[in-house]
Amino acid sequence: MGEHGKHRLLVRAAVLLTAICAASPAAACRLALLLALDVSSSVDATEDELQRGGLVSALTAPEVRAAFFASDDPVALAVYEWSGRYNQEILLDWILIDSPAALLSAAEVIAASTRSHNEFPTAMGYALGYGAKMLARAPVCLNQTLDMAGDGQNNEGFGPQLAYREFPFAGVTVNGLVVNAAEFASETELVAFYQNEVLWGAGAFMEVAQGFEDYENAMRRKLERELTPPIVGALSLHSERAG
Repeated sequence: MGEHGKHRLLVRAAVLLTAICAASPAAACRLALLLALDVSSSVDATEDELQRGGLVSALTAPEVRAAFFASDDPVALAVYEWSGRYNQEILLDWILIDSPAALLSAAEVIAASTRSHNEFPTAMGYALGYGAKMLARAPVCLNQTLDMAGDGQNNEGFGPQLAYREFPFAGVTVNGLVVNAAEFASETELVAFYQNEVLWGAGAFMEVAQGFEDYENAMRRKLERELTPPIVGALSLHSERAG
């Protein structure tokens, strides 16, 4: 091979290395996780304390903490609360959970938060639209997940399916946390609503809390499942079987 041929190979290698390095920032964060808490009028003050405290306890539970740091690539986390069509407030803006201290700091911010609204209906479509805008300015991560927690169905404005058509949800997974607490809605109705209207994207799933007293347990299960990195070998085997 002549000098020109060697030079071309070196140039190609340099271009390939540059492309790999350029892609590395996206791989630096494995998941942008956005949590949405329902503070509509069906959630009373005691129930709100249970869900807010339950989220803090779930985030700091040993198994969830282990899932956060199960990979060298960190997770970006943010939390907001929602109710009526114009009633969404950020509780925790995007923070990179790259150390136990960062996770504790995030939990402390949520623990110190206070409810912004308490007398508005359940406008889930608007809440999803707000979440899409938050995800649009999230740190660059390999995956994006939005969690919708609630104790009732949409009863104001457009529903989730229209939100998915009108807002940028391509590549986003929307999971659910159904709180079986409201007297006017049965667990069966809520589960069906979440299954048919709320869950979105690859691998979407839900957890069910039996009342707000069970919110912490359901949130802990959900976070552990979302945060645990997939087993590459298991994914490959699944793909081979699917093929």
